[in-house]
Amino acid sequence: MIYNNLIYFLAVIFVVSSATAPEQPRLAPWFALPLFALLLLTFSRLARKLFSSHRYISSKRYFAAEKRASLLATVVFVTSFFAFDLKYYAQPLSFNNTLPTLANLLGLMLFFVFLILIWHRALPSYRRLFNSGVALSDFILNNIRTNLTIILPWLILSFFFDLLNTLPITQLENWAGSPWGELLFFLPFLVLMTLLFPPIIRRLWGCVPLEPGPVRHAIERFCRSQRFSADILSWPLFEGKMVTAAVMGMVPKFRYLLLTPALLSALDQEELEAVLAHEIGHVKRYHLVLYLLLFLGFSLFAEAVSEPLHLLLLNNDWFYRLLIWSQFPGDKLLTVFATVILFLLMLLYFRFLFGYFSRNFERQADLYVFKAQKTGFPLIRSFEKIAVMSGNIRHKKNWHHFGIGERIDFLERCENNPRNIRLHDWKVYCSLAVYFFLIGVGSWSLHQLDTEGLYDKSQLHYVKTILEEKLEQEPENSRWLKLFGDLMLESGKERAALQAYEKALRSLPVSSELANNLAWLLLTAKDRSLRDPVRALGLARSAARFSAQGHVLDTLATALWANGKREEAVALEKKAAELDQENHAYYRSRMEKFYQESWSMERN
Repeated sequence: MIYNNLIYFLAVIFVVSSATAPEQPRLAPWFALPLFALLLLTFSRLARKLFSSHRYISSKRYFAAEKRASLLATVVFVTSFFAFDLKYYAQPLSFNNTLPTLANLLGLMLFFVFLILIWHRALPSYRRLFNSGVALSDFILNNIRTNLTIILPWLILSFFFDLLNTLPITQLENWAGSPWGELLFFLPFLVLMTLLFPPIIRRLWGCVPLEPGPVRHAIERFCRSQRFSADILSWPLFEGKMVTAAVMGMVPKFRYLLLTPALLSALDQEELEAVLAHEIGHVKRYHLVLYLLLFLGFSLFAEAVSEPLHLLLLNNDWFYRLLIWSQFPGDKLLTVFATVILFLLMLLYFRFLFGYFSRNFERQADLYVFKAQKTGFPLIRSFEKIAVMSGNIRHKKNWHHFGIGERIDFLERCENNPRNIRLHDWKVYCSLAVYFFLIGVGSWSLHQLDTEGLYDKSQLHYVKTILEEKLEQEPENSRWLKLFGDLMLESGKERAALQAYEKALRSLPVSSELANNLAWLLLTAKDRSLRDPVRALGLARSAARFSAQGHVLDTLATALWANGKREEAVALEKKAAELDQENHAYYRSRMEKFYQESWSMERN
């Protein structure tokens, strides 16, 4: 349940934190508010239908309905967040964007409204399933506490950075805003959170120390035999009726071993020790640390890919065509596309890459039972009991844990061939090595990109798309043709430039700039098959008759030189230098070139 909700909350957090508030909402508040209320009512009825569709509820069907309802809540919330411009109403809470986390918190609270509607509709099924008389308020409050553990780290970290940005220290602000500065600030905070967060979760979940007695004594004895220490707590998840266990906390002093009452009553001593071995295996294999590094890895990846992603969009013609077609503000369209792509990357990362490591960490923790008990049969028996008590879910697939049946099958294979244990450990270690290598090298490489050059290139893409759009509307307009030819020439697409100039010249035969640019192309084209010095001379003479500017005379001088009239060319360059004193050095270099080389050697 928590793993699935992690994906949903990651999606919601990403949306509320990356969305920008519009200057004015598209729908008037007096119309948007009742429409949003109607949406909530409709969603509530859909949720009731999901939980009332089965007359005889089972735990498998209950959690499947809860999963579908949560997914629906996420989709509806994200859609309504943009449709109703909810960020606009939340923005005043940020105190002029000084504390944006407060505005984002309101967005999360609205998502909790959708979840509360789900829990309200789920309660009758829950009561029948678990034979419970829990009150609605307690049921909702317990679910809120459970899910708060997902969002609290993000909220605390975001608020910390908001406060940091309010400090009137420019140098500190610039350093903290840099990629590595953010990381150096983040790491100490992460260490602090790993120390303080487990006690916070313990209180949120209402965990209490397991009562003294034979069961606690046996658990403590087994933990000592494995050189493992933790506070042993009773975990009242779903009023303690869920058959599960967990471990949290990387530092022994702040480490907790959580066991539900239903688990303790369902398993015998040997089976309970097998489950304890699994949880101890997570600690011994440093999975808790690795989970944090996987979260950090995505943060590094997202930060590194953000700017290249913007540049990738800006260097694609389809983006500008969509921009022209939609008449949407360019910066907002860019933000929408970049946000959607990063959002999809995040979902793919956690669903598949994080899920891959999570499944294999769980399997590695399962295998610790062979070190603790020398056999996997007690853990197999405990899995069989858990599968039956959880609604016959033995063959159900699981994206983050492997299905119980898959885990049992692998334990049996390892029982028959212990070599599989070492092979799986090597699989995990090699996968981690590849992951950290790719994240490190990939992040470093993305930071080495020539972003300035790519931004310049994106400007050419924008102008090119605009001109192409204009030419589609006015294909014979000499102004657009001439500008398009100039752009193609600057981009090195000489044949396209020649075609544009030729077509423009037919529409506007008397144009000094057009004749000059075409003459220059015919003289200096890298594709020597496009060169035509005789025609270029005629065009250059025509341009010089209407405009005696320095660059026009330079083109005519080059045409004279190309046609073997060296003295005339040098004389004209001198005149150009007199007219354009600022570029005197350039004209002087051209005169030297005319004297020292012949046009047949010209390559530029």
